[in-house]
Amino acid sequence: MHTDHTRQWSPALLTALAAAIVILSVSMGLRQSLGLFMEPMVRGAGVTVASFGLAMAVQNLAWGIGQPFMGALCDRFGGKLVVAIAAALFCAGLFLMATGNHAALFLGGGVLIGLAVAGTSHGVLVGIISRLATPAVRATAVSVLAAAGSLGTFFIAPAAQTMLEGWSWQLSLVGLAALAGLMALAAFVFKNNKPADIGYKSTTVAQPQKVDARQAIKEALANRSFVISALAFFACGFQLIFVATHLPNFIGICGLPPTVGAQAIALIGICNAIGTLTAGYCCQRWGNRNVLAAIYLLRTISIAVFFTLPVSVESTLLFAAAMGFLWLSVVPPVSGMINSMFGSTNFGALFGMMFLSHQIGAFLGAWLGGLSFEWSGSYTTGWISLIVVGTLAALLQLSAQDDAPPAVKAV
Repeated sequence: MHTDHTRQWSPALLTALAAAIVILSVSMGLRQSLGLFMEPMVRGAGVTVASFGLAMAVQNLAWGIGQPFMGALCDRFGGKLVVAIAAALFCAGLFLMATGNHAALFLGGGVLIGLAVAGTSHGVLVGIISRLATPAVRATAVSVLAAAGSLGTFFIAPAAQTMLEGWSWQLSLVGLAALAGLMALAAFVFKNNKPADIGYKSTTVAQPQKVDARQAIKEALANRSFVISALAFFACGFQLIFVATHLPNFIGICGLPPTVGAQAIALIGICNAIGTLTAGYCCQRWGNRNVLAAIYLLRTISIAVFFTLPVSVESTLLFAAAMGFLWLSVVPPVSGMINSMFGSTNFGALFGMMFLSHQIGAFLGAWLGGLSFEWSGSYTTGWISLIVVGTLAALLQLSAQDDAPPAVKAV
């Protein structure tokens, strides 16, 4: 039995997993480092905090709107073409940001990078791995991807800060654009052909055995637990993108040096790997619904404690460690829920629909954070909003019907 389980980690799965980790690491590392460019662009290009926050909000909205389409394209045609195009969009978006033009900030940093992230993040990559992995190892493979894929932030955020200290912010963005090209190279590992229709049937929900995004989405939207989880997922985007976009500026206002912001973002990345693996283990013991609710609650408590305590280097790094532990830990329970209820055949489209709610929250978190700062001169309203929304999400998630843990016996 042990030998059979080992054989399920096929060379094709391991190779695709390694490529997906590289792509996810670069994509998430680049996206989460963009907040470091707020202060240089405000100072050097005349961009306001509100306009930068709105551009990041547009990015997250474009990511959310593009995710169902990118996921459906990957379901039908495979990940090679989708990731390669998305990597090119990432490069173009960073080049446009480097021009310093306000319109280019919204088109490049907003729309193009948002669509690029949709094609190089979890909705596409988890779908690729889910289809290659058997049910017995699927949850572990997804957890490894989500955990290792977060490590890029640990390296890219300090690298971006080093560039900013030695180069102009424009040249630093060009350097990040060159890094984005690595994703296109890694994408060539994926197969050209359409993925096989290998989704397995849930024991409780009928599973379509062919790629049919429209029918799969229709069935999911009729499922109460899916809809409730999608609504609660709004809070995840609202909280995380507020922190990713505005934390460097917030701690700068509190008198801390810019290097602390880069260190905090890097710490989020390294702690995220530990938290995601832990979440995957917990899902198999206590179910996806309970783990999701606990993540929302613990994240909200961390925000409330950081907001009420005096801001210092120590409190900021402790907050970053806590948020990092809980950052992408939602991926195993969310993907596990989708796979256990609907199978993996149309995973990209279904994850994309749920993720759209996440990104609407992300849009509002980035935009309202900047807007509240412009109106009041502080982030107090934004922090309080994070606490309220996170508490509601935890309660809402607990009202969903629990689903079976994603680990099932191989047949």
